[in-house]
Amino acid sequence: MNPARRSFLRLATAISSALSAGLVGWPTLRAFLSPVFSEPAGERWIKAGEVAQMETGVPIRVDFTETVRDAWVEGRATRGIWLYSEDGEAFTVYNARCTHLGCSYGFDKDRGVFHCPCHHGLFDLRTGAVVDGPPPRGLDTLETRVEDGFLLVAYRDFREGVADKIPVT
Repeated sequence: MNPARRSFLRLATAISSALSAGLVGWPTLRAFLSPVFSEPAGERWIKAGEVAQMETGVPIRVDFTETVRDAWVEGRATRGIWLYSEDGEAFTVYNARCTHLGCSYGFDKDRGVFHCPCHHGLFDLRTGAVVDGPPPRGLDTLETRVEDGFLLVAYRDFREGVADKIPVT
């Protein structure tokens, strides 16, 4: 066989091997290192509304939509919070997911409590404490602040079904 032909075949084999390794290796390396470069899931500050427009003495549900990522799949998810204020200055904000199984709960005007219809968990309006039912802890409160007349809420999710308030990461 001609030495020039052998050199060419060696070079072609080396290039095709490197190209194949790169095509397989890059996605693998990217998937392996993606947690290092992604943003932490933690809390996100959302604008809940204008403080001057919020009704006092009545809980208000606020829903918002956010973009969520699961690997390469990007979708939209609706989240919710409950706002409550007796004086329009101090706000109590609850995550709108029941601490039992993560169901959405509503406000029962007749009894003055939050009611989760899945397993009939009842929560106190002012404190979020469990009044009745299977939830292992009271409603999850969220941090708030007022800026430029708007109520901002540090939204985050917590583990359901456990007695301790453990943030989901």
